[in-house]
Amino acid sequence: MPKAAKKPAAKSASDFKNFTPYKPKKGEEYMNDEQKDHFRAILLNWKSELMQEVDRTVTHMKDEAANFPDPADRATQEEEFSLELRTRDRERKLIKKIDSTMERIDQDDYGYCDACGIEIGIKRLEARPTASLCIDCKTLDEIKERQELG
Repeated sequence: MPKAAKKPAAKSASDFKNFTPYKPKKGEEYMNDEQKDHFRAILLNWKSELMQEVDRTVTHMKDEAANFPDPADRATQEEEFSLELRTRDRERKLIKKIDSTMERIDQDDYGYCDACGIEIGIKRLEARPTASLCIDCKTLDEIKERQELG
């Protein structure tokens, strides 16, 4: 049996939380330039972390790729690589979503619900920077989805 390689600790997509929460000032306009800059920085940091993880995966797969004579060892390695690639595919889709969210910031569309147009809110956006629905519309969306799926 090959010795298990030490992999870097897996990071989840939500490990971008190393930021200072935005403190709105009294009477401050919603989604002003300061707030947009705050969310732009969060999104860029998150995207950067995801891109670093992609690089680590490529390096890991190159370093660990081996043609094991034992079929069980080969199968284990292939399964590990498959899981890593599936995770990276999800992260690739998330990077696309981050990019489209950055476009929304540039177009002054960011922070407002796609369904009803109200403010999504700073705290919700800090918890989920790519959110495009307010909490009420998202809840209704999830209820409809559950009803359709049974």
